[in-house]
Amino acid sequence: MAKIIDIFTDHDGAIAQALALLVEGFPVALPTETVYGLAGDATNPLAITRIYETKGRPSFNPLICHMSDLAMAERYAVLDPLSRKLAEAFWPGPLTLVLPLKPDSGIHPLATAGLDSVGIRVPEGFAGDLIRALDRPLAAPSANTSGRISPTSAQHVAADLGNRIGLILDGGPCGVGVESTIVKIDGDGIRLLRPGGLAAEDIERVAGMALIRRQGATATIEAPGMMASHYAPEAKVRLDATEVVAGEALIRFGERQVAGDDKAAAVFNLSPSGDLAEAAANLFDVMKRADAMGVIGLAFTTIPDDGLGEAINDRLRRAAAPRD
Repeated sequence: MAKIIDIFTDHDGAIAQALALLVEGFPVALPTETVYGLAGDATNPLAITRIYETKGRPSFNPLICHMSDLAMAERYAVLDPLSRKLAEAFWPGPLTLVLPLKPDSGIHPLATAGLDSVGIRVPEGFAGDLIRALDRPLAAPSANTSGRISPTSAQHVAADLGNRIGLILDGGPCGVGVESTIVKIDGDGIRLLRPGGLAAEDIERVAGMALIRRQGATATIEAPGMMASHYAPEAKVRLDATEVVAGEALIRFGERQVAGDDKAAAVFNLSPSGDLAEAAANLFDVMKRADAMGVIGLAFTTIPDDGLGEAINDRLRRAAAPRD
């Protein structure tokens, strides 16, 4: 079973023990402001292979590479003026930029799924400290079995991957609670590849232009979180619920009334006050707790699609999608 270290009570020890595993090509689970990541040296093919094997993740699904700061990102990728503007505004934070790789960057093709571009993010807090100490980028998808609900606490990681990895760094609950927003500069525009913990409106305000959203499905996987079925619990997910089926868990947003809620096996509320940031922070934890009850389904009331609601609804639509 994985060893768990509290980063607040033993920051330096957590760094040292994580480094010892990372330099040997072993992944470790670490906290970020978005979700917990399964991190490995992005330049080491053995480390990347172990990440894919631990998660059971398809190797055509690229990994985000985490950097300590903008200067480190520039060692590995080419930033156009608009990407730089966004990086300066939102790093460290929950924004991933898909950028062209520099020739001979050192990031292994396994991490990029063979693409000539790479998703780069600069995380806040402890993860940045660890990257600075390693002085190499960390590829870090969410620390969970591929396709399942992302972890927002060390306990979530331990319950899922605890018998497959050696170390979990405990930084408490994640403040944002959903993965980063992923964008890519495309000519004179910005494409939104995955909504996430940074609202699209905030990016648009800094960029001075609207984001281009995908119209319909695409066969091209350019970034994590683009597969149709993802973030899925064991129970079936039903969206925009106006009534409850006996045996379902009801998951509310705000105080929206639902017919037959007395039939629900359990009732949760992502945010009684209707706050989208609170709902995003609670989303995966509530899904995990409801799913663990063995209910027949998770019935979600309608969540607004503006601000962080776009990211929440993206996760829920993928959770509700047909599974292979």
